[in-house]
Amino acid sequence: MIHAGAAAAKLQAAGGVRSLAFDATTPLQLSSGETLAPLTIAFETYGALNAERTNAVLVCHSLTGDQFVASPNPITGRPAWWPRIVGPGRPIDTNRFFVVCSNVLGGSMGTTGPGTIAPDGLPYSLRLPAVTLADAVRAQAMLVEALGIESLFLAIGPGMGGMQALQWASAYPKRVFACVTVAAAAKQAAQNIALAELGRQAIMADPDWRNGAYLQHGVRPSRGNAVARTSAQLAGLSEQDVRSRFETARTHERFAFSAEGANDPMRPQQGAGFIDRFDANSYLYLSRAMDGFNLGADFGGRLANAFQGGTTRHGVFSFSSDWRYSPEEGREIARALAAAGAEASFLEINSAHCHDAYLGHEPAFEAALTGFVDAAAAARGLALNGGGA
Repeated sequence: MIHAGAAAAKLQAAGGVRSLAFDATTPLQLSSGETLAPLTIAFETYGALNAERTNAVLVCHSLTGDQFVASPNPITGRPAWWPRIVGPGRPIDTNRFFVVCSNVLGGSMGTTGPGTIAPDGLPYSLRLPAVTLADAVRAQAMLVEALGIESLFLAIGPGMGGMQALQWASAYPKRVFACVTVAAAAKQAAQNIALAELGRQAIMADPDWRNGAYLQHGVRPSRGNAVARTSAQLAGLSEQDVRSRFETARTHERFAFSAEGANDPMRPQQGAGFIDRFDANSYLYLSRAMDGFNLGADFGGRLANAFQGGTTRHGVFSFSSDWRYSPEEGREIARALAAAGAEASFLEINSAHCHDAYLGHEPAFEAALTGFVDAAAAARGLALNGGGA
């Protein structure tokens, strides 16, 4: 289903990955002033678009996520990353809503990124222009328009995805009826910037990085990428988890502990699935895009100005033990929305599972999210059941 007005976009499918390819006549305008063309956006859809085209939901993924929000990744076999939230009978019910999830610009699962083959036949590597989360949202807007969707019912995402959802509500207030921000912030905290920089330095210090041109040499900076992965995961662990895993490592007389469990993070086999599916240069590009995200900075330094005059309904969710994106950062978003006159609600979920709580079994979160979605759907005039056509 490609909209007639998107003649420059061609639907492609290869290796289980669906994508839209926009030719050079439809360049993406980047925040840097440069343009990017051709452009490919890989995506998945679930459910059906209703006759009025009013039930579309855009799910934006986190830093290390992908477009397979409610189905297994056909390349890696990795299971759906948000099956408790997106699917039949779930808070985002695919029997009611048409769900779109795209691989983010700069990613490594089919959307144009540093691993993409450039027009000269070689991977872009570090020749890819720098991208921002605003650029990523502009690319998503091209996809949504090509799918024939004028207005999204809902934009939602966790972490980096929550940042994108906020950017959607700010940049396209008339095209987003509702917005949900989960375990995210309107700007990157200094501690997250520091951890991301450690990850980037680890990748660039790996001898196999080859100044970013490792694909041309048939190698990957696996050790550096594993360290970057561990650095990112550490921010998602609770204090109790960190101490527990340190004690486990100490008991086994290891100098390092794994954020994932049994294996040492410095060993090549640790995080092998992540290394295989996530390009190291994509980590560099996307982590820098996150670090540069500061939604209020373009509005006189006042976050409320980013939402002034908008009519989007907002739900902001934080988790009590999350120190990567603290509840106070969620409250800051809610206060800014209130100051802008937006209809907004904030809920801090009591959870011991820190940042990654949004991925697990959190009945209070799921119930509250369902309530928000149902209320927004009623306001949109969508049926409570059987919304798909």
